[in-house]
Amino acid sequence: MGMGGEMGGGAGCCPVTLYSWDEVRKHDQVSDRWLVIERRVYDITKWASRHPGGSRVIGHYAGEDATDPFRAFHPDTNFVRKFLKPLLIGELAPEEPSEDRGKNSEQVEDFRALRKTAEEMDLFNADPVFFSLYLGHILLMEFLAWFTIWYFGTGWIPTFATLLILATSQAQAGWLQHDFGHLSVFKKSKWNHLAHKFVIGHLKGASANWWNHRHFQHHAKPNIFKKDPDVNMVHIFVLGETQPVEYGIKKRKMLPYNRQHEYFFLIGPPLLIPVYFTVQIMKTMITRKDWVDLVWSFSYYIRYFGTYIPFFGVLGSIALLTLVRFVESHWFVWVTQMNHIPMEIDNEKYRDWLSGQLAATCNIEPSFFNDWFSGHLNFQIEHHLFPTMPRHNYYKIAPLVRSLCSKYDVHYEEKPLFRAFQDVVRSLRKSGELWLDAYLHK
Repeated sequence: MGMGGEMGGGAGCCPVTLYSWDEVRKHDQVSDRWLVIERRVYDITKWASRHPGGSRVIGHYAGEDATDPFRAFHPDTNFVRKFLKPLLIGELAPEEPSEDRGKNSEQVEDFRALRKTAEEMDLFNADPVFFSLYLGHILLMEFLAWFTIWYFGTGWIPTFATLLILATSQAQAGWLQHDFGHLSVFKKSKWNHLAHKFVIGHLKGASANWWNHRHFQHHAKPNIFKKDPDVNMVHIFVLGETQPVEYGIKKRKMLPYNRQHEYFFLIGPPLLIPVYFTVQIMKTMITRKDWVDLVWSFSYYIRYFGTYIPFFGVLGSIALLTLVRFVESHWFVWVTQMNHIPMEIDNEKYRDWLSGQLAATCNIEPSFFNDWFSGHLNFQIEHHLFPTMPRHNYYKIAPLVRSLCSKYDVHYEEKPLFRAFQDVVRSLRKSGELWLDAYLHK
């Protein structure tokens, strides 16, 4: 049944327009976007630009069923439905399945039942003590960094100690801003947003809006080319098994990709935060006239330089900050890439929420150190399935997720920390070899 189909809504009610999946799938362009949530069809074409999470993240589900990502990203779905109401244009016809593109309806419903179980177990409620102590240990490190220089002077040893303390503080603040950015700490979104701007802005000098628009796309479609910005390597690296062959056949050779597992150590971890992110964040805030985030960012630099210029001078303080970003960048890159680079990276395959997230993510064995070192992103699977769940509850839901995956033969991968690091390099080497073979022989 297409656009012309209508069904009476009862006495005094307007008839409901009914649609087929074939009709919905036609509206997947930037200039014409429909999506389905809980069998209701919405036209988001004009509203997408006002979407708080960014137009791209909601646009990635144009022409598809967006029920599970809708529930995953919004802690208060009843509040968000108020914004959806004016966008409603109809419903799926009764004979149409709730799932698009032949997805396993039993698997989809079982995952939704699992989410309901997690809600009943109060796993979406944060422990204020946990996050208070976590913020406290970051602020303590900021104080210890200053105290080390103030008390011991600016010799090589205290300066090196300060460098490591500040880098650790920055890395841990990065994991904490991630919690607030996902609205997983406070019940009210506005408090999460405010805390997010404080941590990522004042404690790190970055932009909350820049992070939101980039990171939510990653969660919506992880490891999907043209949709996940984290796999947009601007021709510096080739990833997965499809892209290297495509580049090889087209004779693309921006860099010697068969050596990418080697030059990764030179231009990946060392440069991502000190160069690429720093430039991109500043450029984004200025071009988008995001003055609020810019003020938060400047408050970090005023505080930092006000603290360390009296000890190191202007150039010395800049050098220290650069080295802090250099160390933090290594930490950040290895932790964030160990869960994704070794997994499937490909074009859109229109999987259900569970299958799509599991194909792109893996876990690292839990331990006190691994949990702290990675900001609990060693539970990457659980985090991707339930991004608004407070991280201290991942270990409670993990056995249930593993059981569900086993039931439907969905691969659930968990590995030791150092093997995960090695797999990043192995994956880059494998992709580089695929490129070279296609470049020479196809």
